[in-house]
Amino acid sequence: MANAAALAPLRSADLRRVRGVFTDVDGTLTTAGLLRASTVRALEQLHRARLPVVLVSGRPSGYAEVWLRTLPVAGAIAENGGLYLVRSRSGRLRKVYAQPRRERASARRRLQREVARALRAVPGSRLSTDSRFTEVDLAVDYNEDVKLGTRAAERVETLLRRRGVQAVRSSVHVNAWVGRFDKASMVRRFLRQEWGARLGKQDASFVYVGDSFNDAPLFAAFHLSIGVANVRQVLSALSSPPRYVTASAEGRGFEEVARALLRQRGAR
Repeated sequence: MANAAALAPLRSADLRRVRGVFTDVDGTLTTAGLLRASTVRALEQLHRARLPVVLVSGRPSGYAEVWLRTLPVAGAIAENGGLYLVRSRSGRLRKVYAQPRRERASARRRLQREVARALRAVPGSRLSTDSRFTEVDLAVDYNEDVKLGTRAAERVETLLRRRGVQAVRSSVHVNAWVGRFDKASMVRRFLRQEWGARLGKQDASFVYVGDSFNDAPLFAAFHLSIGVANVRQVLSALSSPPRYVTASAEGRGFEEVARALLRQRGAR
């Protein structure tokens, strides 16, 4: 586990060779749950500079489709790595799953049973309202419309993991799924299949920006891993912390990253 002093400030990161940005959404792009106009402008500026942005989220596939149709992003990985969406050369959206169809169907049935069991065991817990738009995972709301608190969220995680279900918190939900995938494995697949690239241990070509527990696999995978300032709130519980941290929290922190990328790109 890391402490705040172990994180280097963003200004010390060498971003000159970056050619792609992967970022979490909730608590990283959003600010108090909303996407600020200035954060959208930062996405637009990166797009114009030919620095493609790929969203990586625990949110449902339905959200990912809306993001890809309405925001200047190159792709969207959803449901904690359960699937991704990308535009084909013809402009049509294409969806790629972590699991084949038959395996997904079996996993979904088991997941529904196990999540229902956990909900019965933790008073006041319930599915997130956006779970109806999911295909692969399900989410238990603990910090969005329901304020369950950390201890109840940890209890849900523990119950699910004991039953062999993958479970991890974002800043708002406990996401649960059945299968051997996560955000990091799907980012690697996206890079390989869509960009013909691989993520090396010292790779300075790609950056990841995040803020919460389910970002830990990507903080570990990316040499250039950045936490927006609110990551400090969960730092003591992160198995893998980010290498760098911004001065500002949430969307303003992402805007800092965009400015640093554009400044260093212009200085090459």
